[in-house]
Amino acid sequence: MNEADHEISYANNSVIQNAVILKTMPIIVQSVSDMFRKTAPTCTRVADLGCSSGPNTFLAISRVIDTVHTICRQQQLKLPEFQVLLNDLPENDFNSVFKSVPEFVERLKKEKGDKVQERCFIGGVAGSFYQRLFPTRSLHFVHSSYALHWLSKVPDGVENNKGNICMSKSSPPNVIEAYANQFRKDFTNFLSMRSKEIIPQGRMVLTFTARKNPNPSNDDHGLELVAMSLLDLVAQGVVREADVDSFNIPLYAPCKEEVVDIVESEGSFEMNELQVFEVGVTCLNGDEKLSKKDSSLSNHMEMEKIHANTMRAVLEPMVCSHFGDAVIDKLFIRFAENAGNLPKNSMHLKKVNIVVSLTKK
Repeated sequence: MNEADHEISYANNSVIQNAVILKTMPIIVQSVSDMFRKTAPTCTRVADLGCSSGPNTFLAISRVIDTVHTICRQQQLKLPEFQVLLNDLPENDFNSVFKSVPEFVERLKKEKGDKVQERCFIGGVAGSFYQRLFPTRSLHFVHSSYALHWLSKVPDGVENNKGNICMSKSSPPNVIEAYANQFRKDFTNFLSMRSKEIIPQGRMVLTFTARKNPNPSNDDHGLELVAMSLLDLVAQGVVREADVDSFNIPLYAPCKEEVVDIVESEGSFEMNELQVFEVGVTCLNGDEKLSKKDSSLSNHMEMEKIHANTMRAVLEPMVCSHFGDAVIDKLFIRFAENAGNLPKNSMHLKKVNIVVSLTKK
């Protein structure tokens, strides 16, 4: 993700991720409430996997603490200590995350009082969540939002995925199978690693981008537009076709049937709830809480720019690593133009997501 705090940083272009977390809040609250009532820990250990940086980093964590605080106040229980562990890859902008900790703690103090602030301890854990990250049976609650659709690597054997940068409707069958198999391997491994780290009756709430049915489609006007824009740059002589053909992104959007099957096959967790839900591609689709901020962005050109910046904030490091820095501005200028050529209602298409609540057996 793009670091720092500038126009095209991830921190300033993550309103879709914000909308997704807000949609899943009732499930997070229910999951944390059930966990706390059954385990009653004196120190509640919470991990957020794929925490990234920016305004969303403490969104779910704040609700976890608020939920436990409310239960303790209502039932006149002693408030536990909280150990909050924020995880992402070593390349994550942890400097930005750590700089935001004092503001988060001060907000806790203002909203909940000194007792909560004094009982909350926050740390960072750098590493892939496809590996072990925490001691055995040490965690009570694990949260991950918009991270698990990122695979551990580009699947093997996708060299013939020409004209695409990910699995899509036009991908050859072997490419579709390779992406599906890589997700199954990675998600199974993720569940296995967490099963060792979470206490019995501990909980997880996981959210990731998805597709509505088992068949691949071109409904996501993000990656498809990036691929189209790269091919436009090939036609202009800016990018080599061979470089586009060899560029594949390690991202997979599963359907709910796949998620259920993998959870059941791995066997360490009981599934409490699974929901498929949608958010607007640009979050300018009437979501009151989000659109208020952008109410002045009423014309289509501004929406195109937002869409382009949102995709660029996520993909820029991968694009620059493969094609070089010189192409990035041209690519996302072209992306905005292609977005503008879509039917106007296409900019309000919905992005499909899955949220699943799990209990460690």
